[in-house]
Amino acid sequence: MLLHSLLLGPRTWTPVAARLAALGAETVVPSLIDVVNVDDPPFWPRLSATIDESLSCLPQGQPIVLVAHSNAGLLVPVVVQAVRRPVVGCLFVDARLPPRAGSTPAASPERLAHLRTKVTRGRLPPWTSWWDEEDVATLFPDPQTRWAVSAEQPRLPISYYEQQIPVPAGWDHRPCGYLLFGPPYDRMAQESRKRGWSVAEVPGGHLHQLVDPDAVTARIAAMIAAWGSPAD
Repeated sequence: MLLHSLLLGPRTWTPVAARLAALGAETVVPSLIDVVNVDDPPFWPRLSATIDESLSCLPQGQPIVLVAHSNAGLLVPVVVQAVRRPVVGCLFVDARLPPRAGSTPAASPERLAHLRTKVTRGRLPPWTSWWDEEDVATLFPDPQTRWAVSAEQPRLPISYYEQQIPVPAGWDHRPCGYLLFGPPYDRMAQESRKRGWSVAEVPGGHLHQLVDPDAVTARIAAMIAAWGSPAD
């Protein structure tokens, strides 16, 4: 199960999904765009339900591995609780980390204050417009991929970042790991090491799964290879 950033869409995972399928993995990439395109907080219950529904193509009881990119990392605990399949592991890919229990804000107070300066009529602009052109261009392997991924971008309501996302205790009572592309997520990788998780790095930009899907797929496959049985 590949979870995309809520600021982008499922095309960010398409190349990796195809390569995982070629390796024999049953791969699901749910689109969460429609859920976050409606300004109706809290968002996490509908996101969890949508992700669970996307697994209906799999047999009941089939174990799954959750692989979350970017801000989708904060959804992992509620998804672990919501899906009606055994979750055998959670892999965070250049992603934000939730705490082990309690709740977490979708954005820190400082981040939220900054995002509010970008809002027009309650919504944020598309994510790729937040940065300088020279920085955005390097995130994509070619103009065609950039166009396809950018076309999916929702304009998130600022209310998405004003929500608190619950963190059910016990969500990490299963193998977890962190795959780092680069700063500023190196701080998350360091925290993952402190938690005793496996950590690996494929150096690149934040959307490196688009730039070098072969290397990213190989690293994901290697990290989850031992996660073959449901957690007790």
